Amino acid sequence: MHIVYVSDGKAGHRSQALGLYQAMQRQSVVDVTFQEIPLQELSLLDLFSALFSHQLDGITPTPTFIFGVGSHTHLRVWLLGKIFPTAKTVILMKPSLPIACFDYAVIPEHDGIPASDHVIVTKGALNPIVNEQRHIPNQILIALGGNSKRHQWNSKKVLKALKNIVEQNPDADIILTTSRRTPAEFLPLLSQQDCVKKIQVFPVEQTPQGWIFEQMQQAEAVWVTEDSISMIYEALTAGCKVGVIAIDQLKQDRIIRSIQELMQREDISLNTRLKELKSPATLKEAERVATYLLSQK
Repeated sequence: MHIVYVSDGKAGHRSQALGLYQAMQRQSVVDVTFQEIPLQELSLLDLFSALFSHQLDGITPTPTFIFGVGSHTHLRVWLLGKIFPTAKTVILMKPSLPIACFDYAVIPEHDGIPASDHVIVTKGALNPIVNEQRHIPNQILIALGGNSKRHQWNSKKVLKALKNIVEQNPDADIILTTSRRTPAEFLPLLSQQDCVKKIQVFPVEQTPQGWIFEQMQQAEAVWVTEDSISMIYEALTAGCKVGVIAIDQLKQDRIIRSIQELMQREDISLNTRLKELKSPATLKEAERVATYLLSQK
């Protein structure tokens, strides 16, 4: 079985495609190969020309599935599906083209698209994490995001939450990391606080690829700033208890409402005491989608 992934080069999109591929690889009774092709290497002229020959240089063997994540990949995935008519096309988001253009669309529930034979609704975006059951009691990971189109960073709120986490979990080992969106002035500000003495700080620039996923495998609980919806779902998939650090909301939209729904279900919480966070039922969305797709071949 051969999977072709049309890539727009974005790490978050690649993470979704890898999560589904790896889940299919774990479940398949045959070997599964994965070919990532940057969309820049798939010129529309070449794709339209290949519609008649049903073959395209560089794509071998004939794909079984063609994945696309990111709106710029959708036209190319649709064309590849015409070039390789036996392949199943899978878009891992709400498509920019009509859903009927593809065999399957894997869409997070916050997009509000109802499930059907060809629409698989998931809790959050897919990711490559599997709960490895290696969580260490009283180990805490804090993952900071930053400004986004729906959130504005608030250092005062974040510092207060960090102080509470440290004070209310005196026996915990606490690791903190930033993201590329975290304001540059925040870590110098944090270094002036007394609570930083109890926190090991690892700026994102100093962490290798895969570092944060490994920390999630070890942490009993993860606190995430509320702008990082993907990180919230990754922590839940890893089997961690999940706390949320509030910052300022700029608007109400489907993403904000999805976070509020997670709080109402108590899957996540604004609580800063580890023992009061709910133990989650681990999400296995990539596994569930893989099972469905493999059953449809």
